[in-house]
Amino acid sequence: MKKNQFVLAVYVDNQFGVLTRVTSMFTRRGFNIDALTVGETERPEYSRITISLSGDGYAREQMLNQLRKLVNVKKVEIIPEDNAVKRELSLIKLRNTSEHRSEIMVAVEVYRAKIIDYGPESLCIEITGEPSKIDAFIRTVMPYGIIEMCRTGEVALERGSASILEHD
Repeated sequence: MKKNQFVLAVYVDNQFGVLTRVTSMFTRRGFNIDALTVGETERPEYSRITISLSGDGYAREQMLNQLRKLVNVKKVEIIPEDNAVKRELSLIKLRNTSEHRSEIMVAVEVYRAKIIDYGPESLCIEITGEPSKIDAFIRTVMPYGIIEMCRTGEVALERGSASILEHD
């Protein structure tokens, strides 16, 4: 069977320990999470966990069914690939040398990134966008010396005016 990347939006009670229960369920079932982000929603009593993972159709259905059984889970939806806005954030610390500074500045401008910290020996760059854009930026700046970097993983919203929570 073919494994596809998919993104789940999981709305949970905004309470201590809920994230641990959700991620433990993945561990118990032997599923690997590619990326996970979590934060409070427009309704403070709920948090939204955005989970990116890979699997075949059977695995996807198993995950949906298992998540829906958890007490603190209020809603689980697959974000449709063809009707979603997806973004990722990355912070990248690069070596700041006079010989490469102008090339780095050009790359920052071309990829619409931002320099958020400037020091004599390093630059910290913020970039947001589709994961493929961030991958391309990383490949571009890698020769200049990446000191450190972190990525958030994808966050995604379905297009349109409705909220997933409105469908309760």
